Amino acid sequence: MRVLFASLASVGHSYPMIPLAVAVRAAGHEVYFAAGEAMHPSLAANGLGPFRPADAFYEMYAEDLAPELARLTPDLVVGGWGVPGAAIAAARAGIPGIWHGFGRMFPDGIGLELPTAVAEASGQPHLDICPPSLQDAGFLATAERIELRPVPYSEPVSLSEWNDNRWSRPLVYLTLGTVFGTREVLATVIDGLAMLGVRVVVAAGRVPVEQLAGVPDTVTVRRWIPQAELLPLVDVVVHHGGSGTTLGALAAGIPQLILPQGADQFANAEVVSAAGAGLRLVPGEMSAEAVAAYAGRLLPRRSDHRDAARVLAGEIARMPSPDQVVRRLPEYAGRL
Repeated sequence: MRVLFASLASVGHSYPMIPLAVAVRAAGHEVYFAAGEAMHPSLAANGLGPFRPADAFYEMYAEDLAPELARLTPDLVVGGWGVPGAAIAAARAGIPGIWHGFGRMFPDGIGLELPTAVAEASGQPHLDICPPSLQDAGFLATAERIELRPVPYSEPVSLSEWNDNRWSRPLVYLTLGTVFGTREVLATVIDGLAMLGVRVVVAAGRVPVEQLAGVPDTVTVRRWIPQAELLPLVDVVVHHGGSGTTLGALAAGIPQLILPQGADQFANAEVVSAAGAGLRLVPGEMSAEAVAAYAGRLLPRRSDHRDAARVLAGEIARMPSPDQVVRRLPEYAGRL
């Protein structure tokens, strides 16, 4: 079987698809991955045959992918929610297609077209990596879903500097992602966490590391952190509410303080706080003192928030693994 994956050229959209693509390749199938060149190193490192269709750099349209479908003749197209053009191109070419989610079904009006509104491909099934208890109720009721366990992905790197003295003091991971972070917000959050006397590791993302100079000795700032490797070591995650970090923290059973900045982050913050697995601070509520107070409530090793996070971790662990889902893909490839 030949499978073509397609996603936006960003970590938040490509990384959730890599575990399944790797499982497809490991099962002996042929894999290609259409994405902008920014993602090619990560995809190539996993043997996923990356290529850039037409002039696509970040977004991708049906017209970009149509010639590649004719060239590669895949048996199945797996397109991320962010690239409805992949689903449209597959439908037009008469090739079976499957949507691949990146988290909870996002609300309308965040700059992405809702997959359920794409007329030519709205009937295609969805690989859904969101635990059902957190998924949008309308989506659960109407969409054909293939449950797929969210597997955090990042390039493996040694994290011995944060694994040492693991129990000497709590470790907090802070990230605002790669799109919405600002120096002002990061500095405010760092000031708040410093009040707690915890160790903090910061993924600065789009904010230059030098702009955060002068942080306390208990704070380590890096441009990029291998999140999937770090999460099992931390006690609390403070973040923007991006789907990848939200699901990664839940899979590890870690309570989270969410500071939504835009896109689908407000919806993610609402559902996680409603489930009891974390707390949220919206922009108008944020201050160093508020961060310290809210994060401090999440730090105890025995708390209702940590218990709720562990319940969700158990739900995620029971979802089918990528290896299990791969066995079902030939069924969907043979639909047309």
